[in-house]
Amino acid sequence: MLRRFAVIAVSVLLPAGAMQSVHLHVHVPPMHIHVHVPHVSGLQANLPNVSALMAAAHGAPAEICLLAATSVGNGNWGRRTDAPVTPLTAAATSVADDDNRAGLALADVQLLLTGIASPDRCVSEIAVRLLAHDESGVAAASLSRQLASPDSLLRQVSAYGLGMLEAESAIDPLIHAMRDNSAGVRANAAWALGRMDAGGALSALIAATADADPIVRLSAVSAIGHLDSASAAPALIRRLRQDSYAPVRRTAAWALGELEAASSVAALTETLASDKDSSVREMCAWALGQMEAKDATTALLAAARSDAFAAARETAVWALGQIEDASTVSALGQLLGTERNTKVRATAAWALGQIEPQSAPRSLIDAMSDTSARVRLGAAWALSQIGDAAAIPAVRTALAKEKDGEAQRAEVRALIHSSEEPGRLADLLESTDPQVRLAVTRALAGRNHPDPWPWPMPRPRPFP
Repeated sequence: MLRRFAVIAVSVLLPAGAMQSVHLHVHVPPMHIHVHVPHVSGLQANLPNVSALMAAAHGAPAEICLLAATSVGNGNWGRRTDAPVTPLTAAATSVADDDNRAGLALADVQLLLTGIASPDRCVSEIAVRLLAHDESGVAAASLSRQLASPDSLLRQVSAYGLGMLEAESAIDPLIHAMRDNSAGVRANAAWALGRMDAGGALSALIAATADADPIVRLSAVSAIGHLDSASAAPALIRRLRQDSYAPVRRTAAWALGELEAASSVAALTETLASDKDSSVREMCAWALGQMEAKDATTALLAAARSDAFAAARETAVWALGQIEDASTVSALGQLLGTERNTKVRATAAWALGQIEPQSAPRSLIDAMSDTSARVRLGAAWALSQIGDAAAIPAVRTALAKEKDGEAQRAEVRALIHSSEEPGRLADLLESTDPQVRLAVTRALAGRNHPDPWPWPMPRPRPFP
């Protein structure tokens, strides 16, 4: 639990000048959380404002400092791997570090319920997050009642807390809160209902996709993506085509991909070609790949060739690999030979391996001499999937001078699957890499490992 509050602790330590208010989107399976919290400039890139942080740390409570220090990390898995004695060792005994600890004591629950109403935003934020560990039902009942409070901030944090608790007993009050006059309450209520997979809230969530406030629309669209109901597709398509707020359009594309709504293919391909926002186009490509939409290959190839945004091109190539349409092999081969971006080339190689044509495109064989180890890795893996003996000389040449361990092992696998002569494979038993020697031993013994190894993964799924 310590890690969950560490970012909040860092934001406590920084002065107002180092912070700005943003809407943070955090993916916590199986739900996409939408929470309004402070953003620390540079923190996501692990480059905080060091001078401001060090200045603000003077005099801060040890417990808060411990949470902040943990967010910096130690290159491993938290405090359990810290040195035996650190400057904050004494404070460590007062802060739990076990996600599986027992539920909160009733007295603590009452204290936290008081804390969420604090005018101090830090106290309120930490209190509501800690309440998520209440197993007694007391917090859920109290927060449900507070949805009727005259204080809009208290209603807002109560909806947030109910979502953290995934309190199904609060579904009806949360649906009612979707009509609250506060946009923050409506947004958090939508988020909470989606987190609970509350199918009974679908009508209210669909109505909220037309809300005047873009954050409410965003929360509603995101929640619908978790409800697995194709009946919501028309509303999502309207948001994709018409919404003025790019994050809503992007999340609508994601939700349509999650629903695998075939009726949305036309809208997704049109938006992929025309939307002005690169992140929306990228998500459209992802959605089309997610639903393996064969009707979208022409649009995806166009995006892969010409989108100005490298991530959108890469995701379009990934989608083509997902669809596995043999008619795209030639175009992917050409792209591999002409694309300047390393990630796009590597994903193009991966896609060709996914499709497994009968023979390897010349550009895939030539990619064994690419300057990027990532591309060589993808090409070697793809060649091992295809098993074309014509690639053996190029793979051999690459292996002879390969410095990257992963690429080297992928090249061994390519030789194994391309029917390399046993005598030449035996020479690799002198390799200094034990995994290479193991792969060769298995091949010579006729016990080749059945799994795709190593597996070059394409671009990570672009969650909204």
